[in-house]
Amino acid sequence: MNIRILLGILLLLLSASTQAGDPRLDKELRLAAIVDDVEAIEKLLDKGADVNSANKYGKTALMMAAENGNLGAVSLLLTRGADVNRKTVADCTALTLAAENDEPEVTALLIERGADLAARTRAGATALLLAARYGIDDMVEQLLFRGADPNDRDKEGRTPLMLAAAHDHLNTVKLLLKHGAKTNLQDKKGKTALMYAVERGKNMDLLAALIDAGEDVNARSRDGATPLIWAAGSGNPEAVLYLLQKGADINAQDNDGTTALLEAVDVREPEVVKVLVSRGADQNIKNNRGQTVRDIAKGERNQRCLKLLDGEAH
Repeated sequence: MNIRILLGILLLLLSASTQAGDPRLDKELRLAAIVDDVEAIEKLLDKGADVNSANKYGKTALMMAAENGNLGAVSLLLTRGADVNRKTVADCTALTLAAENDEPEVTALLIERGADLAARTRAGATALLLAARYGIDDMVEQLLFRGADPNDRDKEGRTPLMLAAAHDHLNTVKLLLKHGAKTNLQDKKGKTALMYAVERGKNMDLLAALIDAGEDVNARSRDGATPLIWAAGSGNPEAVLYLLQKGADINAQDNDGTTALLEAVDVREPEVVKVLVSRGADQNIKNNRGQTVRDIAKGERNQRCLKLLDGEAH
C-alpha cells in the first residue's frame, strides 16, 4: 500500500479517536457540572473530555449545569465551547431546562451567549411559555426584553397569557399584557385566557386585569361555551358573580344548548346555582335533549339544587 495512503488512513483513525473522546472522562464531566465543580470541569476538559458529550437522553454537561442553576459551571462550559443550542432527545435546550427550573441568572447568561429564544421542546414549549406557566416573573420580563414573542404558542395553541392565567399568576399576566400580549386569542379548543382563568382560579384581580385589557366576557370556545359556562362548570361562584357584574350573558347557550345554570345543576354545584338563580337565570330554557334544569335535578335526585331552584336558600 502507498505510504501516503497509509499515513492518511492512520491520521483519519487518530482524528476519529480524538473526536470520540473518553466516555469515562465525558461522564465525569457531566457529574462535575451537576455539582458545579468548576475546578474539576476545567481539569477534565484539559484531559480531553468532550464538552458537548451527552448521555443517552441527549443531555450535555451544559444542560445539567443549567437546570441546576450552576452559574459557574455554565459560564466555564460556554467559554470552552459548549453548544448553547444543543438539544436533548426531547428537544430540550439548556435555556428551556433553565426556564423550567426557575434559574433566571442562568437564562440571562445563556441568552447573552446566543441561546435561541424560539427553541421549543417536543411539547412545543419555549422558555417564555415555561416561565409564564410557572409564574417566574423576572425570567418572563428578561425574555420579553430580549425579544421573546409574547404571543407565542405551544402545540395546543396556548399562549404565555393563557398559561399564566390558568395557573393564577397575576403579576405574570400583568407583565405579559404590558409587553404586548394580545387578548381574546384562542387555543385549538377555542379557549381564551379568561376561560382558563375562571376554570381554575378564584383571583378576581386576575379576572379584572384580563377584562380591563379587553378579554371578551361573552367569547365562545369551539363547543360554544362562554367564560360564564366554564366558570359554572368549574364550581367557581366568585367568578360567576364577577362575570355577571361585567356583562356576561346569563342565559347564553353552548352548542349542546347548555346554559350556565344547566351546567351548574348537571355538575352538582349548588353555590353556583344559588348565584345564578339569585341573578334571574331562566329556569325554563331547554338543552338539546329537551331538558330543563329541574328535569336534570330530578333525574339526579339532587334535592339541594331543586330547593335552590324553588327559591329555598340553604
